[in-house]
Amino acid sequence: MERLSGATLSLVPEPLRPAMDPASLWPRIVHLGIGAFHRAHQAVYTERAEARHGGGWGIAGVSQRSRAVADALRPQDGLYSVTLREPAGPVTRVVGSVTEVLHAADDGDRLTALLADPGVTVVTLTVTEKGYRRDPATGGLDLRDPLVVRDLAGAPVPATAVGQLATGLRDRMRSGAPISVVSCDNMAANGEVTARLVRDYVAATGWPERDRLLAWMSSAVAFPSSVVDRIVPAATETDLSAAAQALGVRDEAAVVGEPFSQWIIEDAFAAERPRWESAGAELVPDVRPYQLTKLRLLNGAHSLIAYAGLEAGCETVADVMDQPWGERIVREYAAEVAATLVGGPDPGRYTDTLLRRFTNHAMRHRLRQIATDGSLKLPERWLAPLRELRAAGRDTPVLESALAAWARHTRDDEPDDPAAARLRAAWSGRRDAEAVRALLLVLGAADLADDTGLVTAVAGRLVSTR
Repeated sequence: MERLSGATLSLVPEPLRPAMDPASLWPRIVHLGIGAFHRAHQAVYTERAEARHGGGWGIAGVSQRSRAVADALRPQDGLYSVTLREPAGPVTRVVGSVTEVLHAADDGDRLTALLADPGVTVVTLTVTEKGYRRDPATGGLDLRDPLVVRDLAGAPVPATAVGQLATGLRDRMRSGAPISVVSCDNMAANGEVTARLVRDYVAATGWPERDRLLAWMSSAVAFPSSVVDRIVPAATETDLSAAAQALGVRDEAAVVGEPFSQWIIEDAFAAERPRWESAGAELVPDVRPYQLTKLRLLNGAHSLIAYAGLEAGCETVADVMDQPWGERIVREYAAEVAATLVGGPDPGRYTDTLLRRFTNHAMRHRLRQIATDGSLKLPERWLAPLRELRAAGRDTPVLESALAAWARHTRDDEPDDPAAARLRAAWSGRRDAEAVRALLLVLGAADLADDTGLVTAVAGRLVSTR
């Protein structure tokens, strides 16, 4: 079977081809972190907007670490397929909005040139929480991070997304062309966070134009916040085979996703952008209520499901929903956290939608994937609402149980986490309450570690009580 590419696209059944001619596009968007999520989410919205309104909105996708994505997409001229796992059966089609694929380390000069090009007016990012190199204690750039240190020492090609942005903006300042940088990662106020980190990086350099660059960024570079939502599990060999059967050609870069998709974007751009709202995105003046709802209900419930489910021997989210306690813990968690949500979607209806999504067995969303990087995810998902509830004098039994489930995971499993060594060390020679306090310190939550009532409650729940 031939491989998907521009030359073989005519072999794909016409209804499954891109909604517009890929040859009519050129790089107008740079995306940092061209993993499966971006290809199943923002790239799809961009293609739909292009099909409706034109503009030549092609995406130059940049792989930050692994070369596997670039190696898969380049021979296919950026083409790939998205398969939606509908309960009634999979639906597959080719997406053509990616026009160029780079690897940050190999193609640093090209990346910097694109970021400086006035024809590029939007940068989007999906580099995961840890890709921002953020100091959990201060919220600013972690100037002790080895990659940040390397970049600031004058590495010829920045290894961090923040360093890449800063370097590209320095060159862009020569033309003065405005640009918008849109974070699509699961962080509260992700636009404000990205702006701060890039400014922190610039301020830490020895660049002679440093102060002028910071002043120019204040007027010419926008950092809209956004909320993204679509479950995109890792594609399997079975998924690749199914895509090939549907397309009639092999696709080594195929991705899969759930039918549901949402993109909420702060309407605060500095330059031209695709008309994403025509493709189903929502442009709003303030994304914070949507961010909090998504972070605390969807992402928070996902983390709870992952740690409780792995302990019970479950493999996927839907497996947890099959347990007699599955729906109950999600509803109890959502009811407790809902008291911290104001002004966004109705928490009850949102939870009902979540449960319908979670029970889709076709998704096969693996708990191991969700459980990764807990030390980076939990501060926003669980600890922020926990603080608010305790400050208001409310009981927090579900969040205490959730923290206990995560604590057991760090004790009894092998967590895939950048802080794994410190998490293991928290248990070394300590009683349960002392270990819980040490774990909270790893999470950057010294205030909660000093909350004796909370620490005692979590330690008392270390015996699983689903």
